[in-house]
Amino acid sequence: MRQLILLRHAHAEPARPGQADADRPLSPTGLAEAEAAGRWLAENGLRPDRVLCSPSRRTRETLEAVLEKIGYVEQRMTDDIYEATPGTLAGLADANRDAVRLLMVGHNPGFEQLAALMYSGQSGDYRGMPPGGIAVLSLPADAAIEPGVALLSAFWWP
Repeated sequence: MRQLILLRHAHAEPARPGQADADRPLSPTGLAEAEAAGRWLAENGLRPDRVLCSPSRRTRETLEAVLEKIGYVEQRMTDDIYEATPGTLAGLADANRDAVRLLMVGHNPGFEQLAALMYSGQSGDYRGMPPGGIAVLSLPADAAIEPGVALLSAFWWP
């Protein structure tokens, strides 16, 4: 078995006039959420082998807070996660099959749609994923990311 862990970035500050969406930092609440997410991962023995992270400031800050709790792991920033569709996210996960436990840090609606697609087989069957939320999906080691392939083994939010 392998695991795909989807971590939605924690709460971010609203954009200031003229500020790009990708440059929004975490709010103080978001920083506390990200730290709590890191503690939950550590307490549940869910230290990833590799992390794929969106390059947005709020995702990078979420990841930094998580790494303070779980320790350093291999990290790759990828533009493809930002505003990604479930298909794009599935392709990224498939391209990283060599990681037994892959953590992706990114955004909605793509993350909650991918989780629903992998678990129930329908991307429209999602229930929401709050900021700082974590979905842990377990699937056979040799399985491609496809509809209905995974078990939703844990879902946590701050």
